[in-house]
Amino acid sequence: MGAYPTDLTLQLLAVRRESRLPDPELQQALRHRLRLLENDSWEVARALGELSARLLSIHSDQDRIVVTFKTFEEIWKFSTYHALGFTHHCLENLLVDQAFWLLSPDEDEETAIQVHVDEEALRLTHESLLIQEGPFFVLCADHHVRATTVPWGAERGPQPLRRASGGPQGEATPAVDFSAPHLSTSSKELAAVATPETLIPFHQWALRAPWDPFDDSTDDRPRTPDIQLMAVGLASAVADYQGSGPEELTFQSGDLIEILGAQVPGLPWFLGRHVASGQVGFVQTSLVSEQGHASELENVLFLNEEERSFFSKEGCFSEEDARQLLRRTSGADIYTVYSLDRLEKAEIELQEEKDVPLPGLHSEPRETLQKVKNVLEQCKPCHGCPEEPVSWGLHAVSSGASSPGAEESSFCLDAEDGWADPQALHSLLLVLDAPEYKACFRGLYDLSPPGLSTMFCGFADEDELAGRLAQARGVAKRASLPVALARLCFVLGRLCVRKLKLSQARVYFEEGLGALRGHFGDLFLVVALYAHLATVHLKQKNREKCGQVVPKALALLLGTPGQVCSTEGEAELLRLALRRAISGQSLQAEARACFLLAKHHVRLKQPEEALPFLERLLLLHRALGSPHALWPADCYLLLAHVYSRKCLPHLALSCIRVSLLRHRGSLANLLRSVDLVLRNAPQPHRPPSQVAPYLRQALAPLAPGTGQALRGPLCASLAQLHRHHGQHGMAISFMMQAVEASAETGGRLVVDYLVALAWLHVLHGQSPVALDILESVLDAAVASVDQEGVIANMMAIALKRTGRTRQAAEGFYRALRVARDLGQLQNQAVVRANFGALCLQAGASGLAQHYLLEAVKLFSRLPSRECGRDFTQVLLQLGHLYTRRALTQQAKCYYQWAFLVAVEADHLESQLHAVQQLCHFYSTVKPNEAQCVVYHEFQLSLARRVADKVLEGQLLETISQLYLSLGTERAYRSALDYTKRSLGVFIDLQRKEQEAYAWLRAGKIYYLLQQNELVDMYIQVAQNAALYTGDPNLGLGLFEAAGDIFFNGTWERKKAVSFYRDRALPLAVTTGNQEAELRLCNKLVALLEELETPQEGLEFGHMALALSITLGDRLNERVAYHRLAALHHRLGHGELAEHFYLKALSLCNSPLEFDEETLYYVKVYLVLGDIIFYDLKDPFDAAGYYQLALAAAVDLGNKEAQMKIYTRLATIYHNFLLDREKSLFFYQKARTFASELNIRRVNLAPQRCWGRAAWLVPGHPS
Repeated sequence: MGAYPTDLTLQLLAVRRESRLPDPELQQALRHRLRLLENDSWEVARALGELSARLLSIHSDQDRIVVTFKTFEEIWKFSTYHALGFTHHCLENLLVDQAFWLLSPDEDEETAIQVHVDEEALRLTHESLLIQEGPFFVLCADHHVRATTVPWGAERGPQPLRRASGGPQGEATPAVDFSAPHLSTSSKELAAVATPETLIPFHQWALRAPWDPFDDSTDDRPRTPDIQLMAVGLASAVADYQGSGPEELTFQSGDLIEILGAQVPGLPWFLGRHVASGQVGFVQTSLVSEQGHASELENVLFLNEEERSFFSKEGCFSEEDARQLLRRTSGADIYTVYSLDRLEKAEIELQEEKDVPLPGLHSEPRETLQKVKNVLEQCKPCHGCPEEPVSWGLHAVSSGASSPGAEESSFCLDAEDGWADPQALHSLLLVLDAPEYKACFRGLYDLSPPGLSTMFCGFADEDELAGRLAQARGVAKRASLPVALARLCFVLGRLCVRKLKLSQARVYFEEGLGALRGHFGDLFLVVALYAHLATVHLKQKNREKCGQVVPKALALLLGTPGQVCSTEGEAELLRLALRRAISGQSLQAEARACFLLAKHHVRLKQPEEALPFLERLLLLHRALGSPHALWPADCYLLLAHVYSRKCLPHLALSCIRVSLLRHRGSLANLLRSVDLVLRNAPQPHRPPSQVAPYLRQALAPLAPGTGQALRGPLCASLAQLHRHHGQHGMAISFMMQAVEASAETGGRLVVDYLVALAWLHVLHGQSPVALDILESVLDAAVASVDQEGVIANMMAIALKRTGRTRQAAEGFYRALRVARDLGQLQNQAVVRANFGALCLQAGASGLAQHYLLEAVKLFSRLPSRECGRDFTQVLLQLGHLYTRRALTQQAKCYYQWAFLVAVEADHLESQLHAVQQLCHFYSTVKPNEAQCVVYHEFQLSLARRVADKVLEGQLLETISQLYLSLGTERAYRSALDYTKRSLGVFIDLQRKEQEAYAWLRAGKIYYLLQQNELVDMYIQVAQNAALYTGDPNLGLGLFEAAGDIFFNGTWERKKAVSFYRDRALPLAVTTGNQEAELRLCNKLVALLEELETPQEGLEFGHMALALSITLGDRLNERVAYHRLAALHHRLGHGELAEHFYLKALSLCNSPLEFDEETLYYVKVYLVLGDIIFYDLKDPFDAAGYYQLALAAAVDLGNKEAQMKIYTRLATIYHNFLLDREKSLFFYQKARTFASELNIRRVNLAPQRCWGRAAWLVPGHPS
C-alpha cells in the first residue's frame, strides 16, 4: 500500500463565471491579498476552521493554501462543504475587497474565485483517517455493503455489515474473520474480497450505530449495480399471499395494488390498496412488480403539499420583518436626525473652490432638478391625506407560521368534563371514535410537553390524567368503540413512555393496534402507534419483535405523507431507514430519510442535529433534483440560519451566496438573505457590501410601474450602501430611483428620500444642486415640521460650503428653533456644533468656542451609543480649537474625552480619528515620547481591526522611530522588533521602497547595538531590494542613507566613503541630481578631512565648489571655499588656504546680522593670521589679520578671543616688529582680560610650531 497524503492543497483560481476562463486582473488581486495574509494568517485559519480544515501554510506565489485534517469528522464536513460550493465563496468573502460586491451586475456576473481540490488526494486522505479510527464501510463487487478494519490488499478482507449487541457506539464488529480466499471459496466470496469501494463520508457516519436489529450477514439476495428508484402508482402481484394478520393485505397473483405514498427500496413492506376490493394493508415488496418509478426526486421527496411547503414555512419572512429590515438599511437616521458637517479646514477650502455657484447648471443636474419638481407635483394632491401602509406582497405571518388546519378547533379534554357521568363520557368517546383523521386530533398525536396543558386542562398531574384515561379506556372497550380505544391506548402509552414505563407502554400500543384490526382510516394514528411501538422495542433491544414491527413502521414513516407524531425515538427509526436506504443503494430513499430526519429535528427545535441531513439533502438534490425546484432556496437559507446560530459566519455567508447563484429565490427569501448577511458580516462598523447582490436581485423583478412600494426602500438601501463605501455617484443614481418610485405613494417618504438625495449631492461636492432640491421641497410645502428642521440644517451646510456665511447662519438658526420646539436634544446639539464650525470658518474663534461647548453640554446628556460619532467629532473640533489658541492642557482633555466617547460608542472610525489627533498632539504640540508610543500602539491595533495594511505599516515604522529616539539598548531592541514587523507588512504590500528602507533601518539598529556581523547583511539586502526596482533615485537615496549610518556613528566611519564615493555619487551624476551630488561631495570632504586624507578630499571639494556656483547656492559656495581652505591648510598650502579663506569671507552677508556670523569672522581671521605668521613668515601681514580678528571679537564681546588675539599681537610687536609701545599696550590688554578670566600668566613667547617654522627660533640668522 502506498503512502497516504497528510495534507491537501487548495488551488485558488480567478475565473469568469460563465466561461470559466482565467481572469488575470482578479488573479493578481487575489495573489496580492494572499500575500498580505501569508504572514498574518489568523483570519484564514479561522475561515478554514469553519470549513473543518486546519491551516498549514499559504503560498501566495503559487496561489495555494495547504490544509490538513486530524479526524474523520473533519474531512467529512470539509468534503461536504466543498461539494456544496461553500469553500469557493468562503474564501471569496475573505479574499476579495469590499468594492467587489458593489460592482454592477454585468461586471460582477463575470468574475468569481474557484477553489480546486485534488479529488484523488482528498479520497486517499479520507481513507487514511478511516483506517486510523477503526472499522469502516466499503461497497463490495457483489454490491453489498460490508465493514472492514484494514485497507484492501492486506490480509483481512471486508466483513459482513453487522453489529455486536451492546458494543460501543461507532465501532463495527466484523462477524467473520477470514484471510485470503480458499480454493473452494465460492464466486460470491471471491467477489466479496475483490477490490471494494470506500463509501463516502456521510455514509460512513450514517452506518455507525450502537445497535441494529437487522442482521445483514444473512442477506444473500443478489443485488444489481443499478440505482434503486422509489415506486409510485400501481403494482401487480406476482404470487398469491394470505395476510398473517388484519393489517396485511391478502391478494392473488395478477391483482393490481395501488401504492399509497411510495414504495421504498430496501424495505420489505409498503402500504397498498387492493384495487378490486379497496382493502388497505401492508404488502410484501418481494411479491409485487412495480409498474411505475419516480424519475423526479421531488415526486418522492415530498408526498403531499404540507411536506412540500415545510422549508418555506420554516423560513418565512413576514412583511413586518421586511419593513424593519429596509428601514434599517435605507438609513432612516438621515431623515430625522440633523447631519453634522464633518469637513476639516483644509477640506473646507477645497470644497469652497468646488462648490462655487456656477452660472448655469450642467445637463445632468438640470435633469435631476426637473425630475424632482415632477415628483413634487405628483405629491401635492396626496399631501395631508392619511398614509396607509401599502402591502408589499410578502407573507403576513412571521416565521412561526402554522401548518394547514391549525386554525381549526383543537380537541381538548378537561378535568371538569364529567368523567364520572357515563352519558357525558360516552359522548366524549363518540368524538374520539371518529373513523377518519380530523385536524383537531393533531395535538393528541403530537403530545409534546406544551401540548399536555393544551389538550388536557385542569388535571393536577399526569397520574390523575392517566387514571381518567384508563377509566375512559375501560368504557370504550366495553362499548366496542375500537378507534376511540386505540386513541386512548396511544395517549396512555405516550404517558408511560414519558415515565420510562416501557413494558406498560408496549402493552398499550399493542392493544391500540389490536383494536384497529387493520383499519387504516386514520393513517396518522396508525403511523403514530407503529412508530412508538417500534421505538419501545428498539429501546428494549427485542430483536424478534423489532423484526416484526420495525420494517412496517419504517414503511409507514418513509412511504406515507405527513406523519404528525414527534418523539425522540422517531429519530432512531429514521436513522435505521437511512441505513437501509444506503445499504440498498437508493438515493431517492436516502433523500426521503434525510428530509424526514431534518424535519423531525427542526420541529423539535434541534437545528444543529438537522445539519448533516440538510447538507446531504442539498447534495442529493444537486445530483437528482429538478433545477427549477423552489424548495432548495428555502433549504439553503434554513441551513444558513443554523450556521449563524452556531457562530459560523463564513459558512452562513457562503450558504446564502450559493442560494443566490443557483436558485431563483422569492422576494421574501432575498430580503431574508439580506438580514442574514447583516447578522454575519465581519465588519460591524459599516454596512457590509455583501448585501448589494441580494438587494439588486430583489430589485430586478420590480420593473418601474410594478411593486413601487417596495422598489423605493430597496433603491434607498442600495444608495446608502454605496454612500457608506464612498461611491457617491452610484448612491445618487439609486436614490433618484427611490424618489421616482415613491412618487405615487407620496407623503412623508418621498420627502425623506429627497432630503437624502440632497445630502448625497452635498457629499459629492454638488452643494448648489442640493440647495435647488431642498428649496424645491420647501416651495412645494409638502414637508412636515420636523422635516423642515432637517432641511434647514442641511441647506445651511450647503450654504456654508458655497461660502454664503450669513445665509448659512440664518439656516442654522431656523433649524435650532425647530429642534427646540420639538424638544429634540440631539438635533439641538448637532446644529449648535454646526454653528460653531461656521463661526470657526469665519474666524470668530470665541463664538465658535461658545457654541461648541453648548453642543458638548447637550451631547453629554445623551447616550453615547446613539450619538457617539457626532459627539466625538465635536470634541475633536474643540481640542483643535484650543490647540490653535495654545491652550494645550484643555486641548489634551478634549482629545482624551473624544477618545473615551468613541471607545464607549464602539465606533472604529471615530476611535481612529481621536487617537490620530492624540498622536499628533503628543508628537508635535506637547511632545511626550511615552504617551506618543502608547497612542501609536493603540492606533496600530485599530488599523489591524479595520484591516488597513498600509496604515499598519506606516504606524509600525513610526513606532520604531519613536523607540529609536529614546537612545537606550532596550528601546533599540523594541525598535528592531517593530522595524521587522513593518518589514513584513511592506513585503506583503510589495512596497519595495519602504521595504528597502526598512531593511536599512534594521541594519542601522544593529549598528547601534554593535552587532556588526548583521549590519552588512541587512544593508546588502536593502541594496538588493532597491536595485530590484530599477529606480536609480531610490538607489541613490538608499546608498546615501547607508553611508549616513557610518558617517553619523562613532566606529567604522571609513565604510561611509565607499557608499558615498563608489555608489551614491555615480548615481547622482547619472540621474543629474546636482543637489544630491553637492550634498555627497560635502559629506566626503568632511569625512576625508577627519580620516586624515585631505589630499583625496581636494577633488570633492572642488566638485562641491563648482556645483554650488552652478546651482547659485551662496551658502554652500561659502562652505566649499571654507573646506578647500581647511584642506589646503592641512596640506601646508598656505597661500591657497589664504586665498580660499578670503573667498569664503567675501561671500558673507554685509552688514552682519547674527552673532554667529561675527564669530565666524573672528575664527577665520585668526586662522589667516596663524597661516601668514607661522606658514608664510610674514609677521606684518599676520598682525593685520589679527587686528581684523580683534575688531570682530570686540564687536562680539568675546573676552577669551580678545585675550588670545592681544597676546599674539603683543608677541609679534615685541619679538618681530620691535614696537615696544604697541607691544606693551597689547600685553596690558591681554593681562587685563586674563585677570578677568582668572588666568595667572600670559606667555609672550612664540611657542607654536617651533620645528616647522625655524625662522621663529631665537638667534636664528636673518
